Amino acid sequence: MRPLPGSSLLVSRLGLGTVKFGRNEQVKYPEPFDLPSDGEILHLLETARECGINLLDTAPAYGSSEERLGKLLGSRRDDWVISTKAGEDFEGGRSSFDFRGTAIRNSVERSLQRLRTDRVEIVMLHSDGNDVGILQATDAVATLCELRDEGKICSVGISTKTVEGGCLAFEMGLDLVMATYNAWHTEELPVLDAAMAAGKAVLIKKAFSSGWFGDLPGMPTTLPQEMNPVEHSLRTVFAHPASLAVIVGTLQESHLRANAAVVAKVLTTG
Repeated sequence: MRPLPGSSLLVSRLGLGTVKFGRNEQVKYPEPFDLPSDGEILHLLETARECGINLLDTAPAYGSSEERLGKLLGSRRDDWVISTKAGEDFEGGRSSFDFRGTAIRNSVERSLQRLRTDRVEIVMLHSDGNDVGILQATDAVATLCELRDEGKICSVGISTKTVEGGCLAFEMGLDLVMATYNAWHTEELPVLDAAMAAGKAVLIKKAFSSGWFGDLPGMPTTLPQEMNPVEHSLRTVFAHPASLAVIVGTLQESHLRANAAVVAKVLTTG
C-alpha cells in the first residue's frame, strides 16, 4: 500500500481495471471476449481482495462497468478505492468527448448514481489526446476541484496521451496522472519524473501493452534473468518511485493471482 496523493487513503500497488466488465466493442485486446456474468465479476472481486488489491479503475466510457460495480459492491463498497473518469462517453459503438464544466459535473454526478455511492476517491479527465487543450482551454479542471471541495471527489487527475499534458497536469496542481509506461514504452518517463518533483504520483496504464507483448517492435528475444514479459515490465515500472500503482484489466482469476504474485516479488526483491 502507498498513500494516495490528495487524500489520507492507502492504495494497493496493483489495481484491477474493469473495462472488460462492461464493454467488449471497439477495444484493442488481442482476443475477443464475452462480458462476464455477475457471479464471475463477484468471484474476481473476491479474488482481488484476497490478493490485497483495493483499487478499482472504471469509467463512463467502459460501457456498463460503473453500473455493474455499483450493483455488485453493495455493502462492501467502503472496502475499495474507486477511480473513475469524466469527459468521454461510449454509446452506440462510438466515443464522444465533452470537457465543458457542465458536462464534467453531470458526468461525475451520473457516476455517483451508477456506482451507488456519495463520493469517488479518484476522478480523472479521460483525454481525447488533446491533453494541453483540455487542461488550459476548458474549465474541466476547475470543475473537478469544485467537486473535490464539495466532498464528492478525494483526488483529481487526468488520463493522458502526451508527455506535455502529463507534465502540465502536475504544474497545475493535479494529484495524479494516468500514463502509459512499460519496458517497451518509456517515452513518458518525463511524466513520472515530473510527478516525483511535484510530490505527486502516476497510475500506470498498459504496463503489459494490452496483451500485445509478442508483437511489439524492439521486444528482446531474451529477457534479463529469464524473466517473463510481465515481470520484466513490472520491474521497469516500479523502479521509478513515482509509480503509485499499475492498473491491469483481466477476467481470469489465474491471471489476477499471477500478476499479484509478481508485483509482490518485484516489490520485495527490488
